Amino acid sequence: VQLQASGGGLVQAGGSLRLACAASGRTVSSYAMGWFRQSPGKEREFVAGISWSGFYTDYTDSVKGRFTISRNKAKNTVYLQMNSLKPGDTAVYYCARLRARQGPIRREVTEYDYWGQGTLVTVSS
Repeated sequence: VQLQASGGGLVQAGGSLRLACAASGRTVSSYAMGWFRQSPGKEREFVAGISWSGFYTDYTDSVKGRFTISRNKAKNTVYLQMNSLKPGDTAVYYCARLRARQGPIRREVTEYDYWGQGTLVTVSS
């Protein structure tokens, strides 16, 4: 499985971006997917996750009400809509596939086995 993240860029505080994670090689439709982010000097952290069915989502507290994760199984793609962006959201964003087929959303980095290359999001004040 190859995951290709895109959509990052430079945006002013209060602006919006939509990240996309396109999977190729094999389908990810039977796997939960997650978005993580990492800032310089910090550990990679969970941002949002979506269940394999698409019915369930999970968000870290700092992005609740601002970010929305979704998936399009026909396109084998997962999205992260980010609104009301803050300078604290600046990071490299990674998408990842959960290790366990049809498993529940997990927040731990170690529960994911395939990772995209990351896309940089910079929010200016």
